[in-house]
Amino acid sequence: MTAIRIDGKAMAEVVRNEVAEGVARLKAEHGITPGLAVVLVGEDPASQVYVRNKVKQTEACGMRSFHHVLDRETSRDQLMTLIDRLNTDDQVHGILVQLPLPDHLNSKDVIEAIDPAKDVDGFHTRNVGTLWTGGSSFVPCTPLGCLKLLKSVEPEIAGKHAVVIGRSNIVGRPMAALLLNESATVTMAHSKTADLPALCRQADILVAAVGRPQMVKSDWIKPGAIVLDVGINRIPTEDGKGRLVGDVDFDDVATVAGAITPVPGGPGPMTIACLLANTLQAAKRSYID
Repeated sequence: MTAIRIDGKAMAEVVRNEVAEGVARLKAEHGITPGLAVVLVGEDPASQVYVRNKVKQTEACGMRSFHHVLDRETSRDQLMTLIDRLNTDDQVHGILVQLPLPDHLNSKDVIEAIDPAKDVDGFHTRNVGTLWTGGSSFVPCTPLGCLKLLKSVEPEIAGKHAVVIGRSNIVGRPMAALLLNESATVTMAHSKTADLPALCRQADILVAAVGRPQMVKSDWIKPGAIVLDVGINRIPTEDGKGRLVGDVDFDDVATVAGAITPVPGGPGPMTIACLLANTLQAAKRSYID
């Protein structure tokens, strides 16, 4: 068997085009231009690249981009003052504070300071609670992107057994909630799970989000299962540059799975696309409210 390659880049382009069309309609019909404020504290190189991509794609969709770069030594009070100002700014519909933050800043406090109606990352406890109780809320962007990729190859998820490896608040837990809301039977696995390979072999849908390079092998996979690889890990190469791989051994698992996401080019591109979709939704809600 050769697995279907689930193309995250192509799907992300579809989502961005849909967002751009929605932005154009919102401008034409209601005079509202969605605005996304991104706050970066410090000079983490990976975060800088990610934020630049967010700003570029936000503007390409016709939205306003508000980019705030703060010194690494920015105090809690200074950051909270900025968030308060963005919360009350009518031109800002979405607020994203790039994580991780410097050690002296508590990310939980910062996330909770963001207006839940502008929390397009979906990390505020009010949005998390709404997701887990089956309501309509902002969903963290990576799991939302994974769900869209999953539905592109399997529209009917109800009754499927899904195994999620990893229990982070950013991916694992919200992914489980999304799958439950689709009426899948969900098992969450983690570092304390006994006989993880045997559990994974029961999965119709397997989501790997643990940060361990190429951990999942072909003998972990039920033939024909759908595998979503959220991991992004850099492993050494002879030229010293390294290369990116996921938590799944792609070449090995692709011989057994029915469909699989690559790394890079799987859930990664969908993350920013779903952030833009959430921002458009926030702007629409502001009009309705």
